[in-house]
Amino acid sequence: MDTHENPLQTRLSRLAGRVDDMATELDKLRRENLSLLSQRENLLDERAKLKEKNELAKVRVDAMISRLRSLESNS
Repeated sequence: MDTHENPLQTRLSRLAGRVDDMATELDKLRRENLSLLSQRENLLDERAKLKEKNELAKVRVDAMISRLRSLESNS
């Protein structure tokens, strides 16, 4: 029976090592996922702010064009 325990113990040790490696990889992937989610949220916020600035700039440009046309027609 001793001859069967050593190979079995070796296999169990290898399996335990693989489980530990997988647990470590899982932790790493969870941290990476949280980081990516945070980056995504920041990018979405930045995108919303840029869209708002773009809309404001468009309104200002349209107002300037209207004023210029008004000045042109008054001349």
